[in-house]
Amino acid sequence: MEETSPWKDTMKKLRKNRFAMVGFSIILFFILFGLVAPLLTSYSYEEQALGNRLQPPSKEHWFGTDDVGRDIFTRIAYGARVSLQVGFFAVTGALVFGTLLGMVAGYFGRWVDTIISRVFDILLAFPSILLAIAIVAILGASLQNALIAIAIINIPIFGRIVRSKVISLREEEFIMAARAQGMKSGRIIFHHILPNSAAPIIVQATLGFGTAILDAAALGFLGLGAQPPTPEWGAMLAGSRDFIQLAPWTLIFPGVSIMLVVLGFNLIGDGLRDALDPKMKT
Repeated sequence: MEETSPWKDTMKKLRKNRFAMVGFSIILFFILFGLVAPLLTSYSYEEQALGNRLQPPSKEHWFGTDDVGRDIFTRIAYGARVSLQVGFFAVTGALVFGTLLGMVAGYFGRWVDTIISRVFDILLAFPSILLAIAIVAILGASLQNALIAIAIINIPIFGRIVRSKVISLREEEFIMAARAQGMKSGRIIFHHILPNSAAPIIVQATLGFGTAILDAAALGFLGLGAQPPTPEWGAMLAGSRDFIQLAPWTLIFPGVSIMLVVLGFNLIGDGLRDALDPKMKT
């Protein structure tokens, strides 16, 4: 019988998970939606046409227009680029720094672990969105600073996950054997501990994408994220607050877009968690 690698086995299980495949389809749709945005619309996402303000959905404007006459479909399409980029870069930054700090704290222990763990505790003591607001208030309102803030608030989440995994691995026999052979700590961490800690990191990263996009939308809604005329979905929601009854489409389409993207990443994350969980294997 042909043996399969753990990752091939994981992907096979993931493909059998219908909800995970639905989530993957949603995310793939929005990725393609953002990439081919210039081919889907002839309108500019920032060009105003006050004569067409608050037009309902029609053949000319599939999702209608906003309060300054901009095509909402165009802004949703370009906004997909913004939201997915924020999610990717924020999660990547949090993953890199959180994983490094978590591995150092878990492997070396003692005073190193104490200092890093206390920093994590301080960051986690604040509600995440309030901490992000405070960071953006210090750095200044912009999409880049919102990205930095979202990355910072997610660092302790990755760090604590990795730290707990490293603590459980560092006393394993294969790690002790590597130490006995004179292998340096850096090599042990990156060649033995990190690969065996990959599963929870991947799951958290996938779930973190949805959280990061939601946080970016919240900051944009408060005016602390992307600034006009950048087509960010949270900022679009903020701009439509005064037209909920008069022009509900200005609120519905960006809101549904945020919901679908977050749902997609959560479905993929849940599917990965089940596929990577040894207890689920038969």
